[in-house]
Amino acid sequence: MVGVSHFPWWHMKSIIKTKRVYSCLPAFTSIHNFTGKRFITKMSSEVLLERDSDIVTDGHMQNFPSSSYEIAMEKISSLITRQRRGEKPPIANKLEMMSLYLKMLGLEEDINRLNIIHVAGTKGKGSTCIFCEAILRECGFRTGVFTSPHLIDMRERFRIDGHDISEDKFLQYFWDCWNRLEENTTGQLSMPPLFMFLTILAFKIFISEQVDAAIIEVGLGGKEDSTNVIKEPTVCGITSLGMDHMEILGDTLGEIASHKAGIFKPKVPAFTVPQPSEAMDVILKTAKELMVPLVVTEPFDCKQIKGLKLGLSGDHQFHNAALAVSLSRCWLQRTGNWGKKYQNDFQDSNLPDEFIRGLSTAQFSGRAQTVYDFSPNSDYSEIVSKNCGGELIFYLDGAHSPESMEACAKWFSNAARRYEISSHSSFEVENAEESSENGHILNESKTLGQFEKSFKRILLFNCLDVRNPHILLPQLVNTCASSGIHFSSAIFVPNMSKYSKVTSGASLISSDLHGIDLSWQFNLQRIWEKIMHGKEMPPLVEKDFKIDSKEILPPHDFLYDNASSGCHSRNNLAQSAVIPSLPLTIKWLRDCVKEHPSTRLEVLVTGSLHLVGDVLKLLKR
Repeated sequence: MVGVSHFPWWHMKSIIKTKRVYSCLPAFTSIHNFTGKRFITKMSSEVLLERDSDIVTDGHMQNFPSSSYEIAMEKISSLITRQRRGEKPPIANKLEMMSLYLKMLGLEEDINRLNIIHVAGTKGKGSTCIFCEAILRECGFRTGVFTSPHLIDMRERFRIDGHDISEDKFLQYFWDCWNRLEENTTGQLSMPPLFMFLTILAFKIFISEQVDAAIIEVGLGGKEDSTNVIKEPTVCGITSLGMDHMEILGDTLGEIASHKAGIFKPKVPAFTVPQPSEAMDVILKTAKELMVPLVVTEPFDCKQIKGLKLGLSGDHQFHNAALAVSLSRCWLQRTGNWGKKYQNDFQDSNLPDEFIRGLSTAQFSGRAQTVYDFSPNSDYSEIVSKNCGGELIFYLDGAHSPESMEACAKWFSNAARRYEISSHSSFEVENAEESSENGHILNESKTLGQFEKSFKRILLFNCLDVRNPHILLPQLVNTCASSGIHFSSAIFVPNMSKYSKVTSGASLISSDLHGIDLSWQFNLQRIWEKIMHGKEMPPLVEKDFKIDSKEILPPHDFLYDNASSGCHSRNNLAQSAVIPSLPLTIKWLRDCVKEHPSTRLEVLVTGSLHLVGDVLKLLKR
């Protein structure tokens, strides 16, 4: 059966009577974990952060002691395969290998007893999983969620009841799996590679923790993904599809859709969102072959769900939320819980209160997230009361495909404009009061002019070299420009995290800049300058850059000078700069706002989830 969802959920007659406040910090993080900092939730997907002044010194981070957890991270790092990112892994019959490993651990039969929601897609699959988790938790069920990648700490990938698994439990299950696999591997069957091991560990955790619902995000593709060892899911979902990982999945939407639809199982219900016709044709064909009851779920409409603010920001989340509602309802129906819980309580035209609470309280770090960063001397309570946020604001989204970059740009543009309007209103009210007291009438044009000078929008960008910045950067710039949002400057910086090593949230951050290769960052800068000025970047900028130079950082006035002056030196041009260290970059931005307290910097961090995670790691130190 193939059709379009007509569940009339949109009238939203249910009312939430209890006001709840949630932090959007990663779930493993206690609000007291970071000494000397205060975190206050202002709005969903927003964090207010007051920083210590002595955590970062000259871009160097304080040292943290190693632990048994760090040893576990070293073991996990040893599983990273040596092939270049983007190359097909040198493993044949991956799912057969997964079955062998699961048999070693005695998990193969237990997996079939998990009530699994299996989610594939190009963008939004992690967010959809988090929405499902929040809904089912509100319905009273114990949940386990497996997503990837992590941003700061490996434990983020394994969530139990909405929280990252504790360190003690992680180590318990990790060593049990590690030791038993290591004892049973042979020359023909070595230890599993990284993602395969993490998938096995997820199954071990969820089975041992006796979760009611296991929500599993596909790692890459679907058909040949390690998670596709699942034989009897309760329901499957496919989020929006686009062009990503083409070196593995194929260079057409049809080929990519074939991999994603590979998670379908005979006669197991599945849901998807509206897709491009090339992709939808493949999904429908696969569903028909496997006799899968497939439903296409239409996105929520802002006007149809009056009063509901999703916990995850961005208009694209309305697609993910609608898909999560369909998946959660189907899960409740197929597990026999729908009739028990909602037999005569409401009609199909109403979304249950639990669903509403779940959708409005879901939190997922690094996806359309706003962090307000305050200096220790800021009167943050006064700033919040005036609705002005903070002098340094980070907008973080790990977009790294053309489609997700467009969604990121739309979210950032809307968020920046909303913040500008609210701040502008506050500015006018404040000055109107002052004018009234002084017996003078404030000149509106002067107020607006002063206000416009108080904002600078900065792009902090990096992406993996398997991505195409010739597509990503123009997509970002043009989408923002269409909404009237323009960047004053761009900063290109290498990630701290390395693909070859897994670290914890407390790991030492190296301050050694020697031997660092910035050729990719200079390439990104050249592309940016070509977009902004229509001409090639002067070659002397990269040629003259010296890692040990006193001019390694641009002057603070770089962000505030008139870009039209066209001046450049060393590693910075009128509208862009390369900085060799992310800790140095964060410190430099903080120093800039100290020197220019009347100006607020809005920094969009995007291009890589690894970059977003690194920035969050630094902000929370």
